[in-house]
Amino acid sequence: MKTALVTGSSGFVGYFTSRALLDAGWQVIGLDSLSDYYDVGLKKRRQEMLLEYPAFQVVNEKIETPGVLLTLFEQHRPDIVVHLAAQAGVRHSLHMPRAYVEANLIGTFELLEAARTFPPEHLLLASSSSVYGANTDLPYAETDKVDSPMSFYAATKKAGETMAHSYAHLYGLPTTMFRFFTVYGPWGRPDMAHFKFTKAILNGDPIDIYNHGQMQRDFTYVDDLVGAILALIGKRPDPAAPVAHDNVSTVAPFRVVNIGNDSPVKLLDFIAAIEGACGREAIKTFHDMQPGDVPATWADTRLLTALIGDRPTTDIKDGLQAFVDWYRAYYQV
Repeated sequence: MKTALVTGSSGFVGYFTSRALLDAGWQVIGLDSLSDYYDVGLKKRRQEMLLEYPAFQVVNEKIETPGVLLTLFEQHRPDIVVHLAAQAGVRHSLHMPRAYVEANLIGTFELLEAARTFPPEHLLLASSSSVYGANTDLPYAETDKVDSPMSFYAATKKAGETMAHSYAHLYGLPTTMFRFFTVYGPWGRPDMAHFKFTKAILNGDPIDIYNHGQMQRDFTYVDDLVGAILALIGKRPDPAAPVAHDNVSTVAPFRVVNIGNDSPVKLLDFIAAIEGACGREAIKTFHDMQPGDVPATWADTRLLTALIGDRPTTDIKDGLQAFVDWYRAYYQV
């Protein structure tokens, strides 16, 4: 049985990734700090469900703590590593930037050092579509420059990419970076739009809509995202064997891959889909654009398709209905 180390295993994407690996026959070692950035009860429940699998083990520690990751690598010698642990949230980074330095920079450094010492077959790390920053050409392609982050969160994710490239080059670590595009679905983070809008609509509270609704996002259903992650495990980057639309490094086994739906949705249409799933209209309050935000995202997924072929893409109405159904059941609304 092969072993995967998943950091952030009790997080939203981490839970679904760990579960999919377990269902596919992997042994999974999870690492999660159960931070209080949002409802710890949600994280604990995800972790409890993973612990129902005999092949799952968890360590509740911060990734930035010196020696934690090195010890896990030494004990378990993981075949692959999926690094999802991070301090998330564009807006939170305006007020708590140190948390992003600690988790996203120091934590990633600790991971890279452990991987250098005990190299896995493939190192897979989460980045974010936020790194595209002030780019205005859509859709975003992996070959676009990402030199103008609009938030400190985006800056730390861009730094993580460059740090990982240096280790891939220096130590020959096959490394794939994922740029996620607005992931949503059941068990999602309470700070995300679909969660906040659903909660407010069902409670009869107003929702805040920024840039007066003139926004669009490439929303990615969590099952679609995780399916792509698992399919990419066996696609180690090789500078000598590029594929169509590739950005594989010329000096390292390193690649960046967008994971999105390649189908941006207008914010007001997104809200309308939630209203439909909830069976009631939202009370809307319109505001100007928030600092650090961007008006649109759109993933160019031609590289992803070249690597793993055609893949399912969940319709936004179906995905939001699944989320609202989960929300009602979990919170007994």
